[in-house]
Amino acid sequence: MEIRNEEAPKKSLNFIEAMVEQDLKEGKNGGRIQTRFPPEPNGYLHIGHAKAICLDFGIARNYGGVCNLRFDDTNPVKEDVEYVDSIQEDIQWLGYQWKNVYYASDYFQQLWNLAVKLIKEGKAYVDEQSAETIAQQKGTPTIPGIESPFRNRPVEENLALFEKMNSGEVADGAMVLRAKIDMASSNMHFRDPIMYRVITKHPHHRTGEKWKAYPMYDYAHGQSDYFEGVTHSLCTLEFEVHRPLYDWFVSQFADSDYRPRQTEFNRLNLTYTVMSKRKMLQLVQEKLVKGWDDPRMPTICGLRRRGYTPEAIHNFIDKIGYTKYDGMNDIGLLEYSARETLNKTAQRVNAVINPVKLIITNYPEDKVEMMETENNPEDPNTGTRQIPFSRELYIEHEDFMEDAPKKYFRMTPGQEVRLKSAYIVKCTGCAKDADGNVTEVYCEYDSQTKSGMPESNRKVKGTLHWVSAAHALKAEVRLYDRLFSVENPSADDRDFRDLLNPDSLKVLTECYVEPSLASAKALEHFQFQRIGYFTVDPDTKEGKLIFNRTVSLKDSWAKEQKK
Repeated sequence: MEIRNEEAPKKSLNFIEAMVEQDLKEGKNGGRIQTRFPPEPNGYLHIGHAKAICLDFGIARNYGGVCNLRFDDTNPVKEDVEYVDSIQEDIQWLGYQWKNVYYASDYFQQLWNLAVKLIKEGKAYVDEQSAETIAQQKGTPTIPGIESPFRNRPVEENLALFEKMNSGEVADGAMVLRAKIDMASSNMHFRDPIMYRVITKHPHHRTGEKWKAYPMYDYAHGQSDYFEGVTHSLCTLEFEVHRPLYDWFVSQFADSDYRPRQTEFNRLNLTYTVMSKRKMLQLVQEKLVKGWDDPRMPTICGLRRRGYTPEAIHNFIDKIGYTKYDGMNDIGLLEYSARETLNKTAQRVNAVINPVKLIITNYPEDKVEMMETENNPEDPNTGTRQIPFSRELYIEHEDFMEDAPKKYFRMTPGQEVRLKSAYIVKCTGCAKDADGNVTEVYCEYDSQTKSGMPESNRKVKGTLHWVSAAHALKAEVRLYDRLFSVENPSADDRDFRDLLNPDSLKVLTECYVEPSLASAKALEHFQFQRIGYFTVDPDTKEGKLIFNRTVSLKDSWAKEQKK
């Protein structure tokens, strides 16, 4: 009889996946699934965008559909090719590939033609009032707006002025094109929304000086979806109130039963950081961080440089899911997701970041042994490697205490500990400088306690990592922590720059790592035994190793001290 393993229980669907499956069941859009990821190229992507990327591309991949990348490049003031390139790099790093690359600017002529059509139908007009006046006339949700004095100007006059808006004769801000809908609507977005504004001082990164009148997002977005054949237009919750206007614009031009369907999901908000592109740009421009890829930044390139893997980010996004209500996600869950993935893949290495010399007084001075150690106990297939062991080693300063409390199981006079992959040693004392600082620690080893020796299984409670002083490589280690000192800087009334954590970066220059790391490549991941997960920083060059801490390991002793 054939015995089959039972299939793992199917992961429950989020509400968007359930909607897509229902649409497929009902045969909507001829069974076609098409999504798009529509970033504005005005900054680097952050982890909130990663959540949208995973949804847009994931839905298409999981249901045999298509996901296109479409740059929402309707505001030349803020956009740059640098951002276009970085966005493409980040999407591919996360493991996705778009079917096509489009730009909103591909549709500028079509959008213009549709706007002309609306003007001719009496559904759009040119307004010469200032932005401030237009805003004041909008009213409130309970008080109707005031109609513009230009609302009922003749069609021919509107057409002539609209052409003039794009000729270079009109100054920035002097005129806008507005849709004529309903100034008394309970939906504020229906109160004659702006469709076009004039921008003359900034050439477009693709179309140059060709256009002076540029479409607004609310107008361009839905039409671009319609032009491309998008079936599921997935947006974050702030666009929910925009959806009726999205549908209204599409309905003015649609010439078939097909309609793109906008659905909203919750944003990713993360504790101890900011997700505002404006605030992140300030941090970069004011040199409060070292660029968009500073490892303290929530940008995808910053997370990559810090040592987060695509798998860790996917793991985190799977844990938080997609809902219809906004909330705050704990950065601790992101760190946990990193540990969970790196634990399976990161090679274990010995590194000492706060060194003190350990001298094994009864070990031969000129002797060097090669000790075999596991590369990753989570994955036996990674094998083992050899590390040099000698009379003088470096250990962590925190691993020695002259007068230790009861539950301290590291090195203290009279107590035995195991040096990982090597011998059991007993501490015999230490040397200090004139200020009482410990400069050297002394111990004696038991030659019968190496792996395979008669006493190797003797029980001791502490195991320490180490590096051979004569063979270790010097390294710089950058210890990164949370960027802000308060949990939700965006909700704080103080200037967000005043809330930066002064201890978000500590640079240690007197660190030592085992010699196998001489060939480590940029962005390779390692677990420094008993310390944390680290990656090789791209600043590394020959003769200068630099490591960034991704996340620390849990420290049971630190937890004990807090009790």
